[in-house]
Amino acid sequence: MLKLFKVTGFKNFRDTLTIDFSDVHDYKFNTGCVSNGLLSKTIVYGRNSVGKTNLGLAIFDIVSHLTEKNVTPDLYDYYLNVESETRTASFFYVFQFGQDTIKYGYDKDEKRRLISESLWINDVLIFSYDTRENKSDFSGVKEISPTLNQDFEGIESVLKYMVNNTALSDSHPLKRMMKYVSTMLWFRNLEENRYIGYKNKSTDYFDFIFEETVLQEFQDFLHQSGVEENLIIKTDSDGVKRLYFDTKTPLPFLKTASSGTKALYTFFYWYKTASDVSFLFMDEFDAYYHYELAESIVQLLEKMPDTQVMLTSHNTNLLSNRIMRPDCYFILTKEKITALVNATDRELREGHNLEKLYMSGEFDV
Repeated sequence: MLKLFKVTGFKNFRDTLTIDFSDVHDYKFNTGCVSNGLLSKTIVYGRNSVGKTNLGLAIFDIVSHLTEKNVTPDLYDYYLNVESETRTASFFYVFQFGQDTIKYGYDKDEKRRLISESLWINDVLIFSYDTRENKSDFSGVKEISPTLNQDFEGIESVLKYMVNNTALSDSHPLKRMMKYVSTMLWFRNLEENRYIGYKNKSTDYFDFIFEETVLQEFQDFLHQSGVEENLIIKTDSDGVKRLYFDTKTPLPFLKTASSGTKALYTFFYWYKTASDVSFLFMDEFDAYYHYELAESIVQLLEKMPDTQVMLTSHNTNLLSNRIMRPDCYFILTKEKITALVNATDRELREGHNLEKLYMSGEFDV
């Protein structure tokens, strides 16, 4: 699981922004929001333009150079912070797998090329290099891969090269890290299917619904969400199967459904096809949802025990100890990200009305 993340110089994050998933407090309620001693279900709040979307993009930058998974074009345009003096973006990750800890950091330039990279396993340096200072230390590589050719000239990522060319057991911390990164998923719950990670291509986005049991399950999901219409599959005159509302005159789903209903389709698609996702970041997950529906979606995600989930939202109705807990709600500003529990001198308890405190300015950070 992801234990800690830092980013500097990326998009609107000029200074270092740190989020610590190990900052778990001793709450006795909603313990399902914590897994293996780390925060596993979180919601991020913040004013417009503070960087909630960019936080997700920053966390998922690791996907683009360690895996071949999809990255929707244009999401990483204007890569560097315009005020950064270093003209680089720095990323640092700490992963925890059982008793093993991996620390991985790297810097990229404006063209998203790696210019430095460092790796530690259980605080032992495996390798480190920085092309700006012409410094390198690969002494720890032999401990993991004694026969690996250490001519790294032209290698995009030493970590990726080392893992891909070394026979490691599935239990090895590097193998577990690569599996974790390759099953991370970022997506926007909006009309377009924009996503990062998990799949190389979502070619089944429009037709996974054609299986009868899946269609029935989606229809039931819509009914539970307040959409009363039934659904059918029709083969059009061009020979292509398409999803329709089962009305007197069938209406094509993708052309006539509301923005909220289309968002439900996107959510349902990923919920069904990415059941083993390691880290799920849903940007503006409830943009078109009624507050009761947003709550039901959160409760559904909380039933994914092996998945770290981070949501962004403006919906203060979700700020409730009945849904999560004060160490799982975060406020993002242009300078930092702070859990509610750390944003006040008040001792937050289960009986506190978090939404009321938030609206009254208790957590101004």
